[in-house]
Amino acid sequence: MNDKIIWIVISAISGFTAVAIGAFGAHGLKEKLSVEMMEVYKTGVLYHLIHSVVLLALALNTMIKPELPSIFFILGIILFSFSLYIYSTSGIRFFAMITPVGGIAFLIGWLLIIYEAIKLNS
Repeated sequence: MNDKIIWIVISAISGFTAVAIGAFGAHGLKEKLSVEMMEVYKTGVLYHLIHSVVLLALALNTMIKPELPSIFFILGIILFSFSLYIYSTSGIRFFAMITPVGGIAFLIGWLLIIYEAIKLNS
């Protein structure tokens, strides 16, 4: 399997997981979580879905090197979204402290895309 196919599969798994986790939250947790914690959970799903689509776009692109930004987006999904899933369902504050690290990973991923695009123009 070539790298492009691997990244497409990874992005599809990520998107599938985001939809499944979102559906579980909407149907299985609606009555169990407070309104505030449901919003925290939804934020995790939103960022997970958005960055899954970005992973797919990077995998399909032919202009820039997608590997490094993709790695940072995966780290962001794990550290940001999953920490919010765990925090909102468990109430363990430690997981909320991990979330900003995931946000920084997302930002680095976006900066790497900017860097790659500027390199193309040089």
